[in-house]
Amino acid sequence: MHHLSLLTDPNAWAALVTLTVLEIVLGIDNLVFISVLTARLEPRRARRARKIGLSLAFVFRVIMLFGLTWLMRLTAPLVTVLGMGISWRDIILIGGGLFLIAKATHEIHGEVEARGSEVTVVATAQAFAWTVVQLVAIDLVFSLDSIITAIGMADDLAVMVAAVVIAMIVMYAAANPVGAFIAEHPTTKMLALAFLVLIGVALVADGFEFHIPRGYIYFGMAFAGAVEALNVLRSRRRRRRAGATKP
Repeated sequence: MHHLSLLTDPNAWAALVTLTVLEIVLGIDNLVFISVLTARLEPRRARRARKIGLSLAFVFRVIMLFGLTWLMRLTAPLVTVLGMGISWRDIILIGGGLFLIAKATHEIHGEVEARGSEVTVVATAQAFAWTVVQLVAIDLVFSLDSIITAIGMADDLAVMVAAVVIAMIVMYAAANPVGAFIAEHPTTKMLALAFLVLIGVALVADGFEFHIPRGYIYFGMAFAGAVEALNVLRSRRRRRRAGATKP
């Protein structure tokens, strides 16, 4: 009965819409990481890895939602360093942030060292397995970040679960086009890697209780993304023109 009354409660609908948008925005970080990580795999394996990554992201989020009491225990201070309480959540966010920074920096180095040569496509089962292991690790960090944000915004578990489900459906639909686009345009991959460094820094800062408002980060990402989209359009037009002028 309680859930039926939620359907007619405008506040519940407002919370659902707000939270769904927020979960989609938080999911973009996850999606960018999945796309970058699968870019070197052959297309068939890349699609499979993206599906596994997104399914795991969804499962982790739902498990965390149903384990709210356990999650709250994660936010209890574990040790105090320089008058600042460090909890398991902080340790996970700091570890995840450092992993993102290290991974993105390593990938940027690989891209620059390639010096214009074709990016090697990895076709081994070992590379696929290692990609999935990294997806599991980072999905866990992003899920924790996303669910703790959800808890702060909505009171009802049904609303939170609905928002997560809708956000994951949107991510699922966007995963292949975004992944294919990043794999096809090396400059967008470099931009995506720069975003991951930025997100990694934000996660580490969060872990140390220094909250950088996400709005600033997402605005920077959106602006850089818009500039990159214009660059891609311009280079496409130039290629078309060059093709048209050829005899």
